[in-house]
Amino acid sequence: MKIFTATQIRSWDQFTISHEPISSVQLMERASTAVANWISEYCKAHRKVAVLCGNGNNGGDGFAVARMLYLKGFDVDVFVNDLKGKFSEDAAVNFKRLGGVSGISVRTFKQIEHYTFDDKTIIIDALFGTGLSRPLADEYKELVEWINKKDHLKIAIDIPSGISSDGLFDGDFSALKADYTLSFQCWKRSFLHPETGKYTGKVFILDIGLSDQYEETTETYYFSADDSVVRSLFKPRNDFAHKGNYGKAIIAGGSYGKIGAVVLATKSALKTGAGLTFTLAPQCGYEIVQMSCPEAMFIEGGGRFIKNFDIDKGTTIGIGPGLGTHEETRKGLFTFLKDYKSPLILDADALNILSEDQKNLQLIPKKSIITPHPKEFERLFGKTENSFKRLELAREKAKEFSIYIVLKDHHTQVITPEGNVYYNLTGNAGLAKGGSGDILTGILTSLLAQGYSEKDSSILGVWLHGKAADFAAEKHSKESMLPTDVIDELGNVFNDLNRKTERNL
Repeated sequence: MKIFTATQIRSWDQFTISHEPISSVQLMERASTAVANWISEYCKAHRKVAVLCGNGNNGGDGFAVARMLYLKGFDVDVFVNDLKGKFSEDAAVNFKRLGGVSGISVRTFKQIEHYTFDDKTIIIDALFGTGLSRPLADEYKELVEWINKKDHLKIAIDIPSGISSDGLFDGDFSALKADYTLSFQCWKRSFLHPETGKYTGKVFILDIGLSDQYEETTETYYFSADDSVVRSLFKPRNDFAHKGNYGKAIIAGGSYGKIGAVVLATKSALKTGAGLTFTLAPQCGYEIVQMSCPEAMFIEGGGRFIKNFDIDKGTTIGIGPGLGTHEETRKGLFTFLKDYKSPLILDADALNILSEDQKNLQLIPKKSIITPHPKEFERLFGKTENSFKRLELAREKAKEFSIYIVLKDHHTQVITPEGNVYYNLTGNAGLAKGGSGDILTGILTSLLAQGYSEKDSSILGVWLHGKAADFAAEKHSKESMLPTDVIDELGNVFNDLNRKTERNL
């Protein structure tokens, strides 16, 4: 799914209004109906609603939602800055419609401190939408900070008030911290970055019927890698295939005391479906690898650490898990990269070795996939002020070196050499454990070996990794799930993908 800027979203609205055709008030009614229906369906234990409305179109959504929820049986109160305030044209229409509903009281923000919030009250945020262009100030800032202290269910309409749709405001900012955000038609970039995403709670994207033509013809660099995108990439296994059809994957890594990392990567490569899987590791890990991964073949690369990266042609290699940064490992890696020209996967200590000198980055083969976490990225390319600027630097570097960057985060971003960005929507905080990145390296290496393109391997691989983690968290909890639990869930993810793919035929 494409992710549009606030300006593009306004144009999307206008395009829909002029081409459907539909009036702007009718489109607001459609959006508000979607919100009211969601609240009515999922908040049945709550019967009281306090709706905070601004003067713009987000406030207009709030007025319409208030009216609709009242008609659905909710006890509704509306709060505005000024009972005689100057509202936007469409908001004014819906504010006037409230006057015809005798059961809804309209109060000012100054009265909210004396309002009785019981345990079943929902606070609905309709203060500011995607058009907000500066941080909240004065009474709105005070109101939001006061509301944040209330221990009540909070639902934001379209976007939590106080955050920008497209990035970060300069300096400090205040924003309403929602439990749920009911947004319209597409994800907003601010939902997917840690500095602003922490305000959204759980996000639900509501389809309000904006123009398909606009979406198809409007260009963007940003996309969300949702389930429908992944299903379009996934290739179900051919019943008449043999192991030779699914490639040769080599996981290179491990050093004395860090053999577990290469075991995890090897296991995930096997579970992701590579036809043949090899582990290139030091001799000290031979027994561990052979006993842990009997399906994989062992290639000795040294004694206590890897010295030699002897790779047969026609194989796909992922380098880094547990590799270590021993001097002879560094020399061996540089020697290998000077002669190796095919795309590969580089992670962990392979990236740490490369980061020692910026000239080393020229050794990365074109179209390769690198998988840095934020600190590794900083060592490779330099420090940035925030995750938005880090992503823009990643876009520059992906273009400069013609590589794919898998920038690990809560919503991991896949950046292509063209500068396109795919935000992953799967995964959870249970992956914040040592070994999780090793699993991803194995998955990516396996997919690339099987013939998926570098782009598709990255998008599908990150999604698989996160989806398996979601399954593992359901079974074991985010706190107790282990990287091995994530590997064990890959089979269930593939079963789910195959079922959904079959239904779509």
